[in-house]
Amino acid sequence: MEEAIGRYPADRRRSGAMPLLHLWQEHFGFISDEGVQWIAAKLGLQPINILELVTFYPMFRRERAGKTHIRVCRTLSCAMTGSYQLMENFCAATGIEHRHQNDGIHNPISVSADGNYSIEFVECLASCGTAPICMIGEDLRENVRAESVVELLRNQTSHIKHQTSPHPLEHRLIFKNIGRDDWKVEIDTYLHDGGYEQLRKAVTMSRTEIVNEVKTSGLRGRGGAGFPCGVKWSFIKPDEKKPVYLICNADESEPGTFKDRYIIHEDPHQLLEGILISCFALNARTAYIYIRGEFPEGAKILERAIEEAREHNLLGKNILGSGFDVEVYIHRGAGAYICGEETGLIESLEGKRAYPRIKPPYFPAVLGLYMCPTIVNNVETLCHVKHIIAMGGANYARLGRQNNTGTRIVCVSGDVQQPGYFEIEVGAVTMGQLIYEMAGGLKPGRQLKAVIPGGSSAKVLRADERFKLKQKQPDGSTIEGEISIDEIPMDFDSLTAAGSMAGSGGVIVLDDSRDMVWTLNNINEFYAHESCGQCTPCREGSLWMQKITDRMLRGGGVTEDPKTLKTIGDNIAGRTICAFGEACAWPTQSFVQKFQEEFAKRATKPVPPPLPPEYTPEELIEEEQIPTAPMAHDPGWEKAGAAGTI
Repeated sequence: MEEAIGRYPADRRRSGAMPLLHLWQEHFGFISDEGVQWIAAKLGLQPINILELVTFYPMFRRERAGKTHIRVCRTLSCAMTGSYQLMENFCAATGIEHRHQNDGIHNPISVSADGNYSIEFVECLASCGTAPICMIGEDLRENVRAESVVELLRNQTSHIKHQTSPHPLEHRLIFKNIGRDDWKVEIDTYLHDGGYEQLRKAVTMSRTEIVNEVKTSGLRGRGGAGFPCGVKWSFIKPDEKKPVYLICNADESEPGTFKDRYIIHEDPHQLLEGILISCFALNARTAYIYIRGEFPEGAKILERAIEEAREHNLLGKNILGSGFDVEVYIHRGAGAYICGEETGLIESLEGKRAYPRIKPPYFPAVLGLYMCPTIVNNVETLCHVKHIIAMGGANYARLGRQNNTGTRIVCVSGDVQQPGYFEIEVGAVTMGQLIYEMAGGLKPGRQLKAVIPGGSSAKVLRADERFKLKQKQPDGSTIEGEISIDEIPMDFDSLTAAGSMAGSGGVIVLDDSRDMVWTLNNINEFYAHESCGQCTPCREGSLWMQKITDRMLRGGGVTEDPKTLKTIGDNIAGRTICAFGEACAWPTQSFVQKFQEEFAKRATKPVPPPLPPEYTPEELIEEEQIPTAPMAHDPGWEKAGAAGTI
């Protein structure tokens, strides 16, 4: 615990709260009142400062779990491949009566009578390409067949499965070493392969030169927003007097996205080299890797990599004789998707609930961690920095297309025959090539129905839509053409022009067997669970949308539901402190608009009277006919149905 506290500035001991909570829970199995008080006293805080973390972050628990704890992923890619059946089979095999999450949204753990097993549904575990997945203890299990749970509980070993050879349409930079038979995560293998040569080169360059190379490369952030990385770096003043911090956002939580897991598990030194080059360029003496709590093995791998690098004088004091000192620390999250938002992540790193900050004034490059200038980049972005130094910014910019340079990793899951990760030149591959050539096409006898192109928060695209995109001609002119979904280039600007976004690169493919109300309900449940609760439109609206689609699925849909869903989405987007509002609203807005006929079929009951007696959701589901009543007066909130009744 002393070592954990020592990773943060002496006057910022509160940052040690989450590491201490992890240590306490690993030792005792849960966070007791005694634990809350002891940690608070240790850090000079009030018990409420610790309790508010325990009740906010889903991975911390107030009750003891079983000796073997099972987490089953319930988000879209896993649900499509059978995770709900997997949960039922686990419960049957362990004698557990599973409580639905609604019985206690923060503590949904069910424990067997003998205390040997416990189980819970969790949100995305970031291995969507090998769905369905679960974690048994700290071990990730992939491609889990529902009928194999008994055998799975007996055999406690696991490993990450990966693709072995790149597809001909791939251009691998970041994933060059992923899946190589002769590759090991140790530093000796990395050094033998030319590792850390770019760091050696970088420390001989001026900081301005490195920032300019990154600017020249045109690298855009690979975390979702697509903001130019060099521009973000240039916000740090060269003569900055305050400490400068770099944070690596390794909190990969967007359903459909699973690239970071492979980089961290199989090539940690590549990430570390990118971080160290970036620290030198920014004059940042301290870097934190904020890693998902669901990546316990990844955190251990990175800790080992940091110690190996220290032994080779690649971090610590006077790295490579350059006179530059830098430390890199691991900070584990605890299951909150909102920590992917950079200011929410900073609040979490400071030992608080991950409530995003208002921008302005809290732009991290000006007022970030501990109110100091801070750069937040995600794992893939920082890895690219190493390759930009190796190739030079101008050569890197020749990959991809204008304003969409370099390579990026796209993750394909859902209804394809060969789900997985693919590193492509940005815009050099179309959606059709990605689905039908690289991911093996749809399952036999199935047709494409829709694609979510950038993680679950991206707006859905229908397979039969036509999209108007401006295309550059060989002579430099641009013409507007109409293209199909198969012809959309996989780059930032084309997907935005098509009405969606490239986002985090998580492509979820839906075939014609999928019920779109069920699909949206699964997504809505994710966002209702993950809202931080700071903004009323998002806190209330995300839960309303989930309740409505939940009721529609169970037969209680009323005629106004599709319209109500859209209205709720419209009233969330643009009205919240951070982009989570858009993330939860966009799926609802697009699904209801694009698949009107499916939502109308689930919304056939007349609207019940607004005055007593009111109908509960259960009554709406159970009653086949809903009696209507004449209106006493115009309710004002909506026009009534035919003949002045509702």
